[in-house]
Amino acid sequence: MSDEMKKSRLVPWLLVILPTWVVVSAGFGLFKYFSDEKAAAIEEAQRFAKSVSAESMADDLNKIIHVIGERPAEKPDKLSATSSMIRGVLGPSNTGYEVKTVTGPGVFPLLHVTIPSLKADAAPLWVLTSYDSPPGSRGAERNATGLAATLAAAQALAGEKPARPMHFLFLPHANDPNSPVAETALIASKLIGSAAKAILCVEAMGAAETLILSSRDTTALPAVEFADLGKILGADVICLGEDTDLASILFEMGQPAVRVATRPMLLPDEEDDKLPFAPTLAASSGRLIELVRRLAK
Repeated sequence: MSDEMKKSRLVPWLLVILPTWVVVSAGFGLFKYFSDEKAAAIEEAQRFAKSVSAESMADDLNKIIHVIGERPAEKPDKLSATSSMIRGVLGPSNTGYEVKTVTGPGVFPLLHVTIPSLKADAAPLWVLTSYDSPPGSRGAERNATGLAATLAAAQALAGEKPARPMHFLFLPHANDPNSPVAETALIASKLIGSAAKAILCVEAMGAAETLILSSRDTTALPAVEFADLGKILGADVICLGEDTDLASILFEMGQPAVRVATRPMLLPDEEDDKLPFAPTLAASSGRLIELVRRLAK
């Protein structure tokens, strides 16, 4: 067979094989790209979750929601038990903090721990949460999950040397409308002062792994890379027309407070006694820790 005949027979095959190869290789490349992208996203989510022990989180949630239970002002023994739990978890015998007490408007104190910075004069970062619940509710999302997440963040960051001071502040009154909520927030506002880098108010952390940041002033939102941690939404969407969350109360006092959560505020008649899924809370807490780290740079 002549070379010309061989070439003439080869050309049709090449015209079929080459486009097929291009399509197949392109498809394989796209498949690998999206597979790698999905694997990276899963790995990133697992990284956040691994920074917090789900077992420890489940134990804290069980203590707050089931062992202690309802924590309104009318049940002082329950609020006192929650205060003691915070001191025990963060105190010298466990995490190693000096837990300072700040006199509140009632018999329950605000609890304050600090991580000193490499630059004492740098604008500080404040992380606030509450440890009470509404009357008649065990307060899973108001605010057992916020408390557990903030405790986990304070524990995880205890040994670090941030570029700016970190303050963790635990408030006894924020969810019970029959308690001195505004007076407690005013004490917190005076303690924070006017030079804060950011004020994060942590609550409702058990609904999802990703965070939602919201504020009544968008300029108060932290200037930090946030895409891998969650999303930013307007406070009108998150607060559902209510101004009763801690961030909104502090905002009315002139503080650039930001609500950090994984869901909008609970509706007044919404049930809030169910024990959240600990691994979900561990993952959202891991993102909170990463957010605090980035803000502390």
